[in-house]
Amino acid sequence: MSTAMREQIVAEAMSWLGTPYHHHGRVKGAGVDCAQILLAVYADALQIAPALDVGNYSTQWHLHRSEEVYLAWLAEAGAVQVEQPQPGDMAMWRFGRTFSHSGICVGEGEFVHAYVSLGVVRTRITEAPLEGREVQYWSILK
Repeated sequence: MSTAMREQIVAEAMSWLGTPYHHHGRVKGAGVDCAQILLAVYADALQIAPALDVGNYSTQWHLHRSEEVYLAWLAEAGAVQVEQPQPGDMAMWRFGRTFSHSGICVGEGEFVHAYVSLGVVRTRITEAPLEGREVQYWSILK
């Protein structure tokens, strides 16, 4: 993966900052959730059609299920788990029973993500609501 491609992903992720949270939304400036922002950012930055249809999902699915649905979506999309994220890679945090919250790495320990009470924000991994949560890093950019 070229540095230019990673920079495009970071720039696109940053362009979503300030977008309100809206469950299952995918409209920049109007509303997005943490799953849909991944699909939108990668599609727009890399000029590809989203190859993954995540279907309909409840806002609280992660509280009532044990299956790693989100991780299965990543694997289906061809993502691979990595030890250290680079800009443009994804992070998955455990909320509830499963890995159910995602963000895009934009630099040293900083991630852009859509959060229920905050909308799309840039957060350090050492800050709430991410601080202390189990995290995995994934890349489709190998």
